[in-house]
Amino acid sequence: MAEGSPRSLFDRPLVPVANADDAAATADAVLPHVAAVGGRAVFVHVIEKAGGAPDKASVEQREDLADELFALVREAGEDAGVEVETDLRYGTDVADTIIDAAHDIGATCIAFTPRGGSRWWDLFSGDTRKSLVTESDLPVVTLPDAGEEDAA
Repeated sequence: MAEGSPRSLFDRPLVPVANADDAAATADAVLPHVAAVGGRAVFVHVIEKAGGAPDKASVEQREDLADELFALVREAGEDAGVEVETDLRYGTDVADTIIDAAHDIGATCIAFTPRGGSRWWDLFSGDTRKSLVTESDLPVVTLPDAGEEDAA
């Protein structure tokens, strides 16, 4: 890219992923946009620390999950012809940890697909979504789940 040229939102997006379904759906939605501009994506998974309360799963179990998620997104990146990096983070506030990661890697945006589910579940996952949108000083791009578009 020529010096002084504007950067695309998808030159270097930070892409948070929470579980296997989310990783697959998010990679399918984000990677075509990254490929179109010749960008590189960084996928991040946050292991939430309970802040003094007992954790639901061991750190080792959560790190194993992260390894599985990162294998999924690397494979999706290879299929899409996109260089994919991964970043494992630990924090008590998932949104703040994602925003810090975005700054650390020089992200052009934070990109994700919303997680489906009931309104009851949205009370939990929606907090992170809302915090990303309201607290980030970087652009936040919410993309539709490519699988849901195909089904419609």
